[in-house]
Amino acid sequence: MQLNFKKLGSGEALIILHGFMGSLDNWQSLANEFAKSFEVYLIDARNHGKSPHTSTHSIAEMVDDLFDFMQHQHISKAHIIGHSMGGKVAMQFAVNYPNCVNKLVVADIAAKKYERGHDDVFEALYAIDLTKIATRKQAEEAMLPHVSEFGTRQFLLKNLERLENGTYQWKMNLGVLHRDYDEITQEVKSIMPITIPVLFLKGELSKYIKHEDWEQIQSIFPQAELKEIGKAGHWLHADNPKEFYEKVMAFLCL
Repeated sequence: MQLNFKKLGSGEALIILHGFMGSLDNWQSLANEFAKSFEVYLIDARNHGKSPHTSTHSIAEMVDDLFDFMQHQHISKAHIIGHSMGGKVAMQFAVNYPNCVNKLVVADIAAKKYERGHDDVFEALYAIDLTKIATRKQAEEAMLPHVSEFGTRQFLLKNLERLENGTYQWKMNLGVLHRDYDEITQEVKSIMPITIPVLFLKGELSKYIKHEDWEQIQSIFPQAELKEIGKAGHWLHADNPKEFYEKVMAFLCL
């Protein structure tokens, strides 16, 4: 599969994996900063952004996609940053292919199995009748009864693409993401400890990583450390990009 990607800068390879219903564009500003020190690869996951739509969606498939991508780009080893869904992919990739990872940064996700958490989001997206809306404002108004948070609505609306004939379509493969949602909630599994350096970053206002999750994380990644990004929720890289950048750079450049 030919994943959509952008390449910036030069130096050691740094691959950035976005979260669920996101795209590589979410990371453009930070990537520009990282590109001053690294050769940065921003990747759209399958069924997201401008990457191909497929009939299935799972962590295992995205791990294989990443391995194939590195092979095609002749990247033997890379630093990897993964946020949320991308963090799950990054962790399982490090388990499956530890020799392909220099250092790993996991942004606001644990290794555990998660309960469903996006049903309100799917309700909001399905409330938008793409055959009837003429503006993004109308799409946002349709979402409002289901998603009250303005920032979340704006994030989701980045997936709405206007066609030349004035109609709209979703960039993401909404039907498959909805049907296979449980596949991205699965826990990271490893039969042995992975001893690469790993930095977990938690948003101060986020509940995605809890105190009781740390034992499982360290059973898989015994060298893992946890740091908090102040005044940030789950989208910690957008809420506090300066502190996120500083903590990642301090870790990668040790």
